[in-house]
Amino acid sequence: MWMLLVLFYGVVKGAREAIKKKALEKNSVIEVLVVYTLLSFIICIPQVKDAGGLVTAQYLWIALKSFCIFIAWICSFKAIDKLPISMYGVLDLSRVLFATSLGVLILGETMSLLHITGLLIVLLGLVLLKFKPSFIKRAEMKEMLESGTAMEKVRENTHDVNSKTWIYVLLAFTSCILNAVSGTMDKILMRDMNSSQLQFWYMLFLTLYYVIYVLVTCTKIRFSVFKNGWIWLLAVLFVAADKALFIANADPSSRVTVMTLIKQTGTIVTILAGKFVFKEKHVGYRLFCALVIVSGIILGTFAK
Repeated sequence: MWMLLVLFYGVVKGAREAIKKKALEKNSVIEVLVVYTLLSFIICIPQVKDAGGLVTAQYLWIALKSFCIFIAWICSFKAIDKLPISMYGVLDLSRVLFATSLGVLILGETMSLLHITGLLIVLLGLVLLKFKPSFIKRAEMKEMLESGTAMEKVRENTHDVNSKTWIYVLLAFTSCILNAVSGTMDKILMRDMNSSQLQFWYMLFLTLYYVIYVLVTCTKIRFSVFKNGWIWLLAVLFVAADKALFIANADPSSRVTVMTLIKQTGTIVTILAGKFVFKEKHVGYRLFCALVIVSGIILGTFAK
């Protein structure tokens, strides 16, 4: 059952990445983040009746988890806003390496030879993503020339993309590391509390962090952001998926190393959204990279 719950989380997570990009078409990163978090907290308010009974140390640990996600979301939203969604979806798979390492080092989980092989296949897929085939580069260049772009402009655009993309790739990786830390904390925290306790206080602290951020930076939040239906959908999906994940973490038989692999099934959803929703071109190669990674995930998930 816990595997099915994590699978649900992974698929919803993949859909959420595409919905985030749609939401960012109408509003800024901070506007989406603040309202998305606020709406998610409001949805969690009914759980307050089951959220009491924690000790001070537990509140502090939840506050730390929330801070990790606070930073991770800022990084991931900025990366999603600038990178092709299909590329971000595959880059996001790198969290499997970080989370697995934490599962072994912090939680003492063991890995079999098949599990390690699965991770190596995942790493291979990430490496393949980094090196774009020459035929794709030629196709992109041809499209720019056919659209009437001068050769000088082509070189300028190519240099601009190469010089700036790495910043957003770095933000994506930072988000992956912090999410891996948060995922490890979930497993530890759910040993001594219920899902309502973790979800309610986690969302309360997260909302407070964004309110403080807005006040300190004097960021203006336009009222029109509440008319962005994509943000409302994000909030509902986020709360439902996190609830499933927390319940899965409460199962003593669940393992972070396996859960992290299963979560990445959402990558296929993200890449397909890039193709059919955002009309991105040359997605086939990214899909191939994702399939390589997913094959590693399947091998690692069912390894003993």
